[in-house]
Amino acid sequence: MATSVATLVNASTDANQAQAKSDWKNLRSNWEQSEGFLLGPVEAKDYDPNTDTWPTDYVQMDSLLNSNNPLTTDDVKDLPQSLRGYHPLEYMIWGKGGSKTAAQITDRQKKYMTSLISDIQINNVQALYNDWFLGTDNYSNQVLTAGKGSSEFSTRQILFLNIVSAMSDICNEVGTSKMFEPFTAKDSTITESPYSNNTLIDFKNNILGLQQVYMGLNGGTGIRNLVAAKNLQLDQQIQTKINAALISFDQITERYEQAIFDQRIQVQNTMDQLAALDLLLENDLPDFIKQYVKD
Repeated sequence: MATSVATLVNASTDANQAQAKSDWKNLRSNWEQSEGFLLGPVEAKDYDPNTDTWPTDYVQMDSLLNSNNPLTTDDVKDLPQSLRGYHPLEYMIWGKGGSKTAAQITDRQKKYMTSLISDIQINNVQALYNDWFLGTDNYSNQVLTAGKGSSEFSTRQILFLNIVSAMSDICNEVGTSKMFEPFTAKDSTITESPYSNNTLIDFKNNILGLQQVYMGLNGGTGIRNLVAAKNLQLDQQIQTKINAALISFDQITERYEQAIFDQRIQVQNTMDQLAALDLLLENDLPDFIKQYVKD
């Protein structure tokens, strides 16, 4: 992403802009799927809101661009969260309405874009990685030593309940916040990624991330392995509800900003599927953990 933005900044061609758009969407896919595991430093240290606050305030953003702010990485780091991260960058690349051309990107916007990417990489993504993997007290070590000396998780049950809670939180957030609020208000300006028309993809990626936590990433061990060993019926119920929610997204064939007006039945169905899944994640799965994870 940094390379494609740098190329776009140095040579504002339509091809470079197209590459920056593609790289932005790939970056979003990875980040949104990771939100199925939203616990630890990413939440405690505000890495997620520092990079993923929405909706953007393009009036405030335009005011910033017209100001004397140098827009260095350090300047961007100190901006309100609504002016940092993926979505201001999205606005710079696509523009309001998504019709911005490469030739319309100003030098001032290029400076802002460069610093936005640098802020994401240095102050958030790299910092998050460091918190997880560097130093003797890193978060991965806290997870691995749960119930065996971890200062974060005195028991393994607490760790598992935190993981399950994160799964429930993202399921609930997608259904009752990200989808419900613009749907109820019939307001396309408060969707998550309106400039790139990526909103619905963001939603689905959140639930794909949840699925990866439950099933295990890339064929690895997930929460499912524990559940299936003791309660095959509950495992099948959870898998069925996850799959039903994911399939329901595909029934919304318009971009979400339009679907909240034209495909309200399909949108409501997806929210209903997410609510049904969340009931299992919020009640049945924690009860299972409490019953079978005693240490």
